[in-house]
Amino acid sequence: MENAIKIFVIEDNATMREGLEQVLSHYGYSVKAFDRAEKALPEIATESPALLICDYKLPGMDGLTALAEIRQAHPLLEVIMITAFGSIDLAVTAMQNGAADFITKPFSADEIGIKIERLLQRIDERKKMNHLEAENVYLREQLDAPFQNGDIIGDSPVMREVFKTIEKVARTDSSVMIYGESGTGKELVARALHKNSHRRARPFIRVNCSALAEGVLESELFGHEKGSFTGALRRKLGRFELAHEGTIFLDEIGDISPAMQLRLLRVLQEKEFERVGGEETLRVDVRVVAATNHNLKEDVEAGGFREDLYYRLHIVPINMPPLRARLEDVPLLARHFLARIRVATRKPELTLQDNALAALQEYHWPGNVRELENVLERAAVLCESDAIGADDLPLLVKDRSAILTLNENQLDLNATLEQVEQALIERAMKLAHGVKAEAARKLGIKTTTLLYKLTKYGME
Repeated sequence: MENAIKIFVIEDNATMREGLEQVLSHYGYSVKAFDRAEKALPEIATESPALLICDYKLPGMDGLTALAEIRQAHPLLEVIMITAFGSIDLAVTAMQNGAADFITKPFSADEIGIKIERLLQRIDERKKMNHLEAENVYLREQLDAPFQNGDIIGDSPVMREVFKTIEKVARTDSSVMIYGESGTGKELVARALHKNSHRRARPFIRVNCSALAEGVLESELFGHEKGSFTGALRRKLGRFELAHEGTIFLDEIGDISPAMQLRLLRVLQEKEFERVGGEETLRVDVRVVAATNHNLKEDVEAGGFREDLYYRLHIVPINMPPLRARLEDVPLLARHFLARIRVATRKPELTLQDNALAALQEYHWPGNVRELENVLERAAVLCESDAIGADDLPLLVKDRSAILTLNENQLDLNATLEQVEQALIERAMKLAHGVKAEAARKLGIKTTTLLYKLTKYGME
């Protein structure tokens, strides 16, 4: 992290200090933390951090006094003031004394991350004002920069078409709907769209719409005001607010309720919303990318999804093919995953034998790319050598007909169907990591039906 942006932290609470160090390091910054302002001030002069995060209430020299000294000695150093004793008056005082921003404890990693990113962007813009010609060169280079597909791996004809679509739409602000089965890499497409857009320096915020109850999802998307419901102990910024000038990725959009569909439609149409329990109308500039494994057109025809919202989201559709439709990409994907797995398993010489690769290319991959990665990692962990062979692969991958292995004298139709049904249920439960509702969705049956069959076959 020699070239990482350097950030100083002054915080006397050890837990908060260590937490900030971990969060900022995770974001890729070089962090140096102090428990007192008196220790930090001399090192600011020698190390010239890009940014300072300073607690208001400190032993010895308090935050405002430290801020005054910093403003005098280092007028270009930006400071974010943090405190557990927040009030409008205190915020105004801190800003009047030269703080660039202000945040109240407790705060989320997303909140502090977004504030830092915005402030660093402001610093960059200020520097560029003094180097207009250099900025123009930079912008021209960005316009001419080659398309980057990130972690999406593939060279099959269907994937080349996906890359062409991403490249065409990335530099626009049009809404994109990504279709595909679970595990095909829909989030990677969303990230590639963001990375190749003019918004790439701004936040990419992901929301899994199916993982949250309606009330929780509303608060996550739009935020809430303090006291708006039981447990709302402070104001919370929503994901749309955090994604301002960036991209928001709404995963599993087909699972949201009619009421949430209506609220989302307003944001797309008017670019505005209110926090839960709030009256202030907030305006945002956000590019929306959504994804689903549903056929939304069928959902619209069945009355389960609003037609007007569908057309707002469906400006540009991108279809991520299942892995079974691009088996020629399996060797590329396998090499990509093995590179990661070698590091994770500390097996630098790990290889894949030809018979294992052949078995991988013959399997139908109901869990798609995610299942391929899991199979390779499991094989790497369990194999006794540095060469993964066909025998190291799970049974269903080694023998794709294993689920239908029949004795030539076995003619009992009911017994055979039950055998197949049990095998499919077991596979679905494994792919869903034991989540029954998800397993039922993969099988195309109701959860109550799955519960009945689990009981019937003694598979609870």
